Amino acid sequence: MEYIVNLSIFSLLLGIPLIMGSFINFKPLKYSSLWGGIYGGIVSTILVFLSFQQEGYSYDIRYAAIILAFAYFGPAAGFITGSCALLIRLLSSAHWAPAITGWIIILLAFLAIHWLCSRCSPIKKSMIFFTAYVIIYVSTVPYIFNVFRDQPFFHFQYIVFVLLGLIMGVLLIESYLKLYRLNHRLSEMYKIVEESEAKYRLIAENTSDLILVVDKEFFGSYFSPSHKQVLGYELTDLVDTKLCRFMHPDDVEMFINSLVRMFEKGQSESIEYRVRHKDGRWIELESHCMPVKENDILVEHIVMISRDITERKKSEEILLQSEKLSIVGELAAGVAHEIRNPLTTIKGFVQLYKADNGSYSDLLLDELERIETITSEMLSLGKPQAIEVIRTDLRELLEKTIDLLSPQAHMHNIQFHFEYGESPLFITCGKNQLKQVFLNIFKNAIEAMPGGGNIYVRLEKPSDDMCTISIQDQGSGIPEELLPRLGEPFYSLKEKGTGLGLMICHKIIKQHNGTITYKSKENEGTLVEINLPVTDYGKKHGEDSLVS
Repeated sequence: MEYIVNLSIFSLLLGIPLIMGSFINFKPLKYSSLWGGIYGGIVSTILVFLSFQQEGYSYDIRYAAIILAFAYFGPAAGFITGSCALLIRLLSSAHWAPAITGWIIILLAFLAIHWLCSRCSPIKKSMIFFTAYVIIYVSTVPYIFNVFRDQPFFHFQYIVFVLLGLIMGVLLIESYLKLYRLNHRLSEMYKIVEESEAKYRLIAENTSDLILVVDKEFFGSYFSPSHKQVLGYELTDLVDTKLCRFMHPDDVEMFINSLVRMFEKGQSESIEYRVRHKDGRWIELESHCMPVKENDILVEHIVMISRDITERKKSEEILLQSEKLSIVGELAAGVAHEIRNPLTTIKGFVQLYKADNGSYSDLLLDELERIETITSEMLSLGKPQAIEVIRTDLRELLEKTIDLLSPQAHMHNIQFHFEYGESPLFITCGKNQLKQVFLNIFKNAIEAMPGGGNIYVRLEKPSDDMCTISIQDQGSGIPEELLPRLGEPFYSLKEKGTGLGLMICHKIIKQHNGTITYKSKENEGTLVEINLPVTDYGKKHGEDSLVS
């Protein structure tokens, strides 16, 4: 019964700090060996008070606590624990000689074992310490000190008693350490998962790409916040909504077929389609779709990472247009060069023929001049021109151009109305090239009004670094769907036009870092707006009032 009580109290004393450590997340203590020795001393002191007496000798399991202190905290802790146990043992009972001698022998043996087995685990150390303790006990107590030599079963019981205490202590400590390491590892893994989740959330919530998770019913179960920035919809309007609702009707079938194929085959694909923005315009998206398999067999979801490629498509169209212009220019230069030489000969002989027979000569000469004009335009398109850039008063340049065309305009009952600011407006440009642009646009405006009318020309400076020339006619106008094609080679709305005139205008304006745009409706006339950068001189002047 006394053995059972001692073992129970010993287990309780060992379990108290372990249980407290499980509930309290404390940092490792400094001088843990010292604190371990002090607590071991307290435990061994309590065990001495609980010892049972046998003919003046005191028996307890304090050496189980000493062995554990040596094995888990080192020699310093073991020495403190053993010293406390010896002191209380001397105060509580007689027979000091066996107690002191036995402690000194055990201390020296444990120090030697600790030095020899420094790399062993605490469990192995505990077993080695216990073996050394048994050898020392058996060789000293019954034989040297002649204590209960005739009661070997008593000594056997006591050794088993200490062994049980040691086993219980090792089991409790190792169980706690295993759980502590497991809990620490789980905590670290949980932190890693949290950090990863936070990083993925940070990426998903701040990327400009659209991240979307689609299920088998083609519903979106997750939309990244970038959808609101790109498409204008609130996320609540998109979640649990079929994607086809926002898609261009011409792209729906292709989109559905692609998703069905990915769900069936589990292979990634890239698709392009159009989605309606909240304001009604169409956004072109390029999506990289990655099927997500469950149990490596069935595809349950598809993750779509999309990017707005509307601007890229526009850039590709501009690049394609530039390549076409380059090819057309080279072709035009070659054709014009080959045509011009025989054309000069033909024109000369027709002029000689006119002196003798003038019946159809005027008609032939008109057509030859038209061919010559076309070849000149083709040459200016295909051959790079050296531009003499000078500082020019744009108002003066426009006035001279209007004066040049005024007689032709009066013949068609057309009036020019020029509005401009009071101060000069200077730009740096190729004067002759810009004059060619204005002449071309004014001629187009005159030809668009066979019944007469007014042409309004307005020069203003809407910002410090740009000026705008607006040319509004009262002609028949141009259908809106045809406006984007203006400036393409050989595209013209005139019966005998070539389309090269406006093409050259676009090229010249682009060389001057400007832009040219058209606004028109049928039977309401056409507005041409040209924006050009001004010089520093122009920046010093504010907005001027307009005069006619």
